[in-house]
Amino acid sequence: MASGSKTVIIAALTGNLLIAITKFIAAAFTGSAAMMAEGIHSTVDTGNQGLLLYGMKRAKRPADAKFPFGYGKEIYFWSFMVAVLIFAVGSGISIYEGVNRLLHPHPIESPMINYIVLGLAMIFEGVAWFIAAKEFNRVKGKWGVFEAVRRGKDPGAFLVLFEDSAAMLGLVVAFVALLAGQLTGIEIFDGIASICIGIILAITAVWLAIETKGLLIGEAANQHVVRDIREVVSTHDAVAKVNEVLTMHVGPNFILANISVRFAPGLSGEQIQADIERMDRDIKARCENVKRIFIEAERSADQTTAGAPNHKPHDGETPGAAS
Repeated sequence: MASGSKTVIIAALTGNLLIAITKFIAAAFTGSAAMMAEGIHSTVDTGNQGLLLYGMKRAKRPADAKFPFGYGKEIYFWSFMVAVLIFAVGSGISIYEGVNRLLHPHPIESPMINYIVLGLAMIFEGVAWFIAAKEFNRVKGKWGVFEAVRRGKDPGAFLVLFEDSAAMLGLVVAFVALLAGQLTGIEIFDGIASICIGIILAITAVWLAIETKGLLIGEAANQHVVRDIREVVSTHDAVAKVNEVLTMHVGPNFILANISVRFAPGLSGEQIQADIERMDRDIKARCENVKRIFIEAERSADQTTAGAPNHKPHDGETPGAAS
């Protein structure tokens, strides 16, 4: 994962920790369910960022006999767990607190404390959101926001941004509820705000879970990467046809590629092997995130009569693969 994502996560963790402390202090003094829900929200976010940092560290471990392609998918697993925790803990507790406050409403004490805390929280959260948005815009390039999330392979680039966006929206809801309750004297606004915050968290969690699920299962590389691989292989004179290019992200910056190639007739096994090695180098020079390459050399009928080898990789054999 890029160092920019790590900076974003650390900034968000620091901000959410400070916000959680101030919110819980305010909730203790005022008895506000919305503020308590926001405190829980910030605590969950802080824990989530800790999990992402842990996942980043685990994903950097080198490949071994048990995991020959490395541990890059660890970051996808922990990103999915973040989405689950947002839904189960953040959303669940917020909705529970809201329902409880609707059933047993009581006036909020010292509302001015809540206003101060909300103001501080918006400052802390705003700084974290700005850092996350800046990194996200750098990563997404010319893509739109939703397209960048759909195509993105680094969950740290968008997960923190949408967590922070949900947090900012939750702060606005809490502020509106606090003001409405103070102006009207109606005590249920606090509980309604807590439920709304829980719903916001639930929607955010489900969406993030859907996006990270595909990465965890094994998404293909973006089409421009597949197209580049196909173009590189097609430029080799020894290649008669590129049949199939299969790719999978093993991590944010690790792509596994399996390429089926029909070579020109009349080539010897040594010539085919030499061209496979050149393809390996050329693909990696063009696509920096392609780390391991497997090339299947398929033969046509005229190659069979010419005696050219039908060379397909099997377990333990990786022609053209990265070391």
